[in-house]
Amino acid sequence: MLFADTDIREAGDVLNFTGIISGAAMIILTGVFHPVVVKCEYYFSAKIWPLFLVLGIASCCVSLCAENGAVSSVFGILGAILLWCIRELKEQEERVRKGWFPKNPKRST
Repeated sequence: MLFADTDIREAGDVLNFTGIISGAAMIILTGVFHPVVVKCEYYFSAKIWPLFLVLGIASCCVSLCAENGAVSSVFGILGAILLWCIRELKEQEERVRKGWFPKNPKRST
């Protein structure tokens, strides 16, 4: 059978919520990290990208080692978002340069 784990379930079986949890995590984490990137660029500049790299790689490693599928998915999504934030930091720096976002007057660079 092509999809052996999709058979008709017997009464009392547990439903798999991994997909719903992963989707919710994706929406929530994306919403949380958008303002985080903006604030990090404002206070620290895009030079803070190594922190996002370390946290992203660590999250991906946790995802690989997690035994629970939902936990693995959430940490995988978190790792991908943290790594994507590196690119967003560079783009946010460009948006600030263009005047689309305020520049921190207290920061020299």
